Amino acid sequence: MAQLRQDFAEFEKRQTTILVIGPENAAAFTRYFRENSLPFTGLPDPTHSVLKTYGQEINLFKFGRMPAQVLVDQTGMARFVHYGHDMTDIPQNSEILALIDELKG
Repeated sequence: MAQLRQDFAEFEKRQTTILVIGPENAAAFTRYFRENSLPFTGLPDPTHSVLKTYGQEINLFKFGRMPAQVLVDQTGMARFVHYGHDMTDIPQNSEILALIDELKG
């Protein structure tokens, strides 16, 4: 999330909403967002319903929920999906921003 916060203004310039979905309950999720002053929208998913819908992996040997990034266009179609194999396997913001620029033509 720190990486997304770093380029948050660039996402906003492109009228792109960042939605972070986490496994915590609503109280813990809200507390984490407040304590870390995160500028984007957070959605708690304690029942893992979103995780299951998108096929995100849980690997207990690698500290739980693996990272996943999904770029959804304005029609609701997923245009890019990346499932991380470990906690550091996250696409660079520049890659996501370039994809957004490409989609917007």
